Amino acid sequence: MTKTLVMIGTLLAAAVLMPQRDAGAVVILDSTWREDGGSKGQETKGFASALALAAQPQFAAVLAFASDGTTWGEASGTWIGNDDQNRAYILTAAHVFELPARTDAYVVRGPNGKILKIDKLWLHPRWNGDTDTRTGYDIALLRLNGPVTGIGEPPVLYSGKAEAGKLLTFVGYGSRGIGSTGQQDRFYSGSDKAAAQGVVDQFEPFDKTASDSDDAGNYLGVFLPKEDGSLKNPYGGKNRPVNRLVGLLGSGDSGGSAWIQTGGQWLLAGINSNGDNNAEYGSSSWFCRVSPHREWISRIFPAAKFQGE
Repeated sequence: MTKTLVMIGTLLAAAVLMPQRDAGAVVILDSTWREDGGSKGQETKGFASALALAAQPQFAAVLAFASDGTTWGEASGTWIGNDDQNRAYILTAAHVFELPARTDAYVVRGPNGKILKIDKLWLHPRWNGDTDTRTGYDIALLRLNGPVTGIGEPPVLYSGKAEAGKLLTFVGYGSRGIGSTGQQDRFYSGSDKAAAQGVVDQFEPFDKTASDSDDAGNYLGVFLPKEDGSLKNPYGGKNRPVNRLVGLLGSGDSGGSAWIQTGGQWLLAGINSNGDNNAEYGSSSWFCRVSPHREWISRIFPAAKFQGE
């Protein structure tokens, strides 16, 4: 993934080329994993805090996708409301659909376990299939063949410009891991969603003048530091984790959502997009900003709720 890393004390912006990786469930701190019961031979038992965070009611709208109706966690999406014909609308990442995108690529598991089909799909018109340059357009909307019910009101989407420095909570299904090893199959069990947090130390606005081969911006970036502070934060933020829930996105799943809390309210601010390396200490994760896409989302689903600062 090519991203611009802004270093403290310099005016030099360097483009760093890193292996691209789709985003998914979470990689957490080694210390948190051990505190929660993780150990050699018991790798799946160290994610209690990550699972508990994702299970909080404000994240109930994050749902699992499956291509075969049984392998849940191949991708994720977030319910943002039902229309007057009782059809649910789901916000997700464009890159989870291979181009040309097909409505039969996935089904969605509702909160009550009911399986819903996609009956219409919209990819952002400026999405070109390349997360390396178009993370900021990695957004899609799905319409399902039935409603999502039983989880209260749909979430409110963030429409402001103040994500920088906020604590981001990201939720999704898929692979898991710890900072020292990155994501590995031995850490994963079940099909529950998990969550982690990170400070938005990288904020990139849209670059609407970008050529087709240049990074178009419009993303948020978080970095995973080591507990001992031995790795320098490339974005100029803290070199130590701000809390025990800090982590990264892992692979095997994309399209989940990233949230900020402002004024006591949880707002959906980003879409899980991609990350670098093996999602380990010193790696980063990136999220498509939702705010600049307000007009596009509202044109497709006018009932979507937004709030800024």
